[in-house]
Amino acid sequence: MEQQKHLSPRAWAELSLLGLIWGASFISIRIALDTIPVMTSVLHRTFWAMLALWLVVWLRGLSVPSSPRLWFGFLVMGLLNNVIPFSLMAWGQLYIDTGLTAILNAATAIFGVLVAALFFSDERLTSPRLLGVGLGFFGVSIAIGVGNLTSFSLQNTAQLAILAGTISYAFAGVWARKHLSSLPPIVAAAGMLTGSTLFLIPIALMTDGIPSLSLPAVTWAAIAYYSLIATAGAYLLYYRVLAMAGSGNLLLVTLIIPPVAIVLGALLRDEALDPRAYIGFAVLSAGLLILNRAVPRD
Repeated sequence: MEQQKHLSPRAWAELSLLGLIWGASFISIRIALDTIPVMTSVLHRTFWAMLALWLVVWLRGLSVPSSPRLWFGFLVMGLLNNVIPFSLMAWGQLYIDTGLTAILNAATAIFGVLVAALFFSDERLTSPRLLGVGLGFFGVSIAIGVGNLTSFSLQNTAQLAILAGTISYAFAGVWARKHLSSLPPIVAAAGMLTGSTLFLIPIALMTDGIPSLSLPAVTWAAIAYYSLIATAGAYLLYYRVLAMAGSGNLLLVTLIIPPVAIVLGALLRDEALDPRAYIGFAVLSAGLLILNRAVPRD
């Protein structure tokens, strides 16, 4: 099992920056959805991020994979890590607040621990991990409202769609470890986004038609933010933080993202969450902190 590293001030700063970037991505996606359909917004996200990361690959002189096996891996990774979760979460944001989307998105870490335990012998569910996972699920159920799980509405369905997206993220993590771990991270990310874009082009054309480039400036600004900064740029920063802080400490970013999204949703869209969402996030945070401490330290 990987030994968890101690966080230096620089690692804390970059971890916090990553949380701020991803936290703001939720409001930028919601702003774009005021003007463009769901699948088109997701296509914009992967297409521009793909171009940006291949440019980085070229500038760094890295090799482009030619193996059909690896490109199949990129396609599957793109489906699991981008197409499914990005689409489900963007659709969900049409019906629930930005801050609640970010809170439910934090369940990614909980499902990640469970799914990893199914596939990897070194990711077994110890007692502390089980406690963290249990608290995480309890927090999610509070945020959603247990009673809402037994009734149908677009809002309830949107919350479940976002949770389904977090499960897809968890399986993507397993796929990446099994099939893409031998590649430089930037090449793997660029290849994944290429696979995503290849899936999304026909889907967006069938569901939304040919994307219009005649969009308001605020929409283009939102697209530029969530594709170039919160996707391409965040991938670059993510791997820097991972190298400095380790995967265990990287869980802490999930505690930074929801407060940022909640504040921006309130300021820019006058959103106000139900008090149970805050209680649920507090319980979920406790579970995430336990999971963070469950990784052995140096």
